[in-house]
Amino acid sequence: MTTLTTEDLFTLPGLAAHRQRQTERIASVLGGPLPATAYGYALAHHLLEGAEQAARAKDADRLTWYRSAASRCFQHPTDGSHLLLAPPPEDRLRSDISDTEYYLIAPDAPPVPAHTRDLVHTATASATQLGFGPLLTDHAPIVCLLDGRGLDEPLHSWALTRLPGTVFTDYTGHPEILARDLIHEAAHNWLNDALTLHGIHLPDGVTFYSPWRGTRRPVYGFLHACWAFSLTILYSQAAVTTTDDPVKAFLNAYLHQQRTHLAAASLYLDKACHFLSHSALHDRLRDAVGRAQHALGVLSSA
Repeated sequence: MTTLTTEDLFTLPGLAAHRQRQTERIASVLGGPLPATAYGYALAHHLLEGAEQAARAKDADRLTWYRSAASRCFQHPTDGSHLLLAPPPEDRLRSDISDTEYYLIAPDAPPVPAHTRDLVHTATASATQLGFGPLLTDHAPIVCLLDGRGLDEPLHSWALTRLPGTVFTDYTGHPEILARDLIHEAAHNWLNDALTLHGIHLPDGVTFYSPWRGTRRPVYGFLHACWAFSLTILYSQAAVTTTDDPVKAFLNAYLHQQRTHLAAASLYLDKACHFLSHSALHDRLRDAVGRAQHALGVLSSA
C-alpha cells in the first residue's frame, strides 16, 4: 500500500474532472454558466434542486431566479473558498430528498452575522493548518450552519447526496469543534464522489456491525463511518495539542470514545474493503483507518 500524506488522501485522480463534467451538465440544463470549481459544483446542485422545486410548485419567478442566479450572483464564495448560509429554523426545508432538514440557496437568504463568518474562517484555518484544507475546499465549499449549541449538548451534522459539497451542521463557539464536524461531513461528500467516479455500487444486502450506530449497517454506511470518523480522529488528535480547556477536555473525551469504536469496527474492515474494487480508493480508506488507529494508540500511551 502506498504511503500517503494527509493531503494525498483527498487527491484522487479524476475527481476534479468528474465535478467539472457534472457542473457542465447542470449548467446546460439551467441555461447559464457556472464556475468551473468545486464551489461551482456545489452551487450547481443547489440551483438545480431549487429550480426543480420551483417548477413543481409552478412558481415562475422563483424558477427564473434559480435559472439565472449563477450568472447574476454567487459567482464567488462569501468567505474565501466557502459560501456560508445561516438560515433560521423557520426557513429550513423538509421534503422527500432528505429525512433531515436542509436549506437551499435562495433569493431571500438571510445575511450571515460577522461573528459566524469569523467562526467558520477560524475553523477552516485550523483544518488547513493540520492538512485538511483541500478536503474542505473541494468537498465543503458551502457551509450551512444550523443551531448554536453548548459543549454539553448533542451536536448534529449531515450531508446529502443530492447536494454534494454542502455541509449542514450545528456548532458551538469553538472553531476546533466546528472544524472536526466540517471534516466529518466533507469526508462523506468525498467518498460519495469517489464511489460515483469509479462506478462502485455497494451491495445493500451485505451488512457489518457499526459501533457508532450500535447496529448492523449496509457496507456503504459502514465504510462511510470508518472513513469519516478516522479523519476526525486524525484532526482531533492533532488539534487537541493546540488548544486549552474546555475544548481540550472535549476533544480528549471524543478521542477516548473513538478508540473503542474504531477497534470494534476494525474487526470487519478487511471484509468491507473487499467491495472497493478500485485500488486507490481501497488504499486511501485503509490508510486513513490505519493512521487513526496509530493516533489513538499514541494517545493511549501518553
